[in-house]
Amino acid sequence: MTELTANPDGRVVLDADDIRRALARISHEILERNGGDRGLVLVGIETRGVFIARRLAANIGQFEGFTPPVGALDPRLYRDDPDQASGQPVRPTSIPVSLEGRPVVLVDDVLYTGRTVRAALNALSDFGRASRIQLAALVDRGHRELPIRPDYIGKNIPTGQDERVHVKLAEVDDIDEVDLVRMSPVGTNPAVGAEA
Repeated sequence: MTELTANPDGRVVLDADDIRRALARISHEILERNGGDRGLVLVGIETRGVFIARRLAANIGQFEGFTPPVGALDPRLYRDDPDQASGQPVRPTSIPVSLEGRPVVLVDDVLYTGRTVRAALNALSDFGRASRIQLAALVDRGHRELPIRPDYIGKNIPTGQDERVHVKLAEVDDIDEVDLVRMSPVGTNPAVGAEA
């Protein structure tokens, strides 16, 4: 497999206003589908999924008058591809309430192969049997390897295998935007082209 490096000339596909509008829409859709259920729990997948879940909870608080609890989940130890769990320290999982019998919305920034979501579903079972689990993603980039489909999507962004979606959030990156970045084989200069 060819090693890839990021081309610095990515393009912005969602700006701060686009993200705000997408999260407001998803918040309304969550309320509509769950009938304003006050047992609702949002669980964000580390790292950016947690911040998105907090924003969704704040929106629900503004729209409905109650703010659902938000948990943080790092499912890397549950992955079926252990190489993905290495590299950075695993973050502690924090679920503030039992999930037993409660509706849960699992939140991630980018849905890609589905393997992270599968691992998160396995991890969630350690915290009780939810009445139902739904999936929200800010971006769905396709290329699923598992039969996983989000219930709520901010934006579908079809990508090539040589492209990456980088979600930037103010809480982590000091800016809200989503970039689509084309990757180039290591050692090539994407500005020059393929000819030598």
